[in-house]
Amino acid sequence: MEINDKNPVEKDELTGDKLLSGHDYDNIRELDNKLPKWWVWLFIITIVYAVVYLLVFDVFRIAPHQEAEYANEMAAVASLAPAPQAMVFDTLMVPLTDQPALDAGKAIFDKNCVVCHKTQGQGLVGPNLTDNYSIHGCRFIDAVNVIATGVPEKGMISWKTQLTKEQIIQVASYTMTLRGTNPPDPKAPQGDPCK
Repeated sequence: MEINDKNPVEKDELTGDKLLSGHDYDNIRELDNKLPKWWVWLFIITIVYAVVYLLVFDVFRIAPHQEAEYANEMAAVASLAPAPQAMVFDTLMVPLTDQPALDAGKAIFDKNCVVCHKTQGQGLVGPNLTDNYSIHGCRFIDAVNVIATGVPEKGMISWKTQLTKEQIIQVASYTMTLRGTNPPDPKAPQGDPCK
């Protein structure tokens, strides 16, 4: 017996019944074979699965649909994530001047900022930080706010999600030490002159 239980062409060996269905088109005769057992069982399993799925998800609502399950997963992840740190800076703050803080600021600058401002702050895509001009304000708090919130329209990301408040103050303090230096190949001044 073959895997799909095909019957012989002329008649069934057990019953002797004729298997030809009587359809004959262009000398092609159609047999009246039974469906393979694997196919029948697969068909039955899919029907049972469909009934169970309908009962579980739509009739008794035992389990959530995939949209609700996704929303539940995202809510669970959001509840595990720490709340974003509110960064409120004192408008009267002054740049840090101690050497460890400036060294930490330089390390952050070297890691994150040189791509746009070059190694000595002379500017590339970002503005020149060494001249006495500023696009976003000349005060220390202006530098802190630009680093924290970014300038998306100019391509600068907000660093408040990647740096701590202390790190932002350190890197802003370091950038203030770059003013008045004369690095090679500086970018042309942009913005308003600082007084």
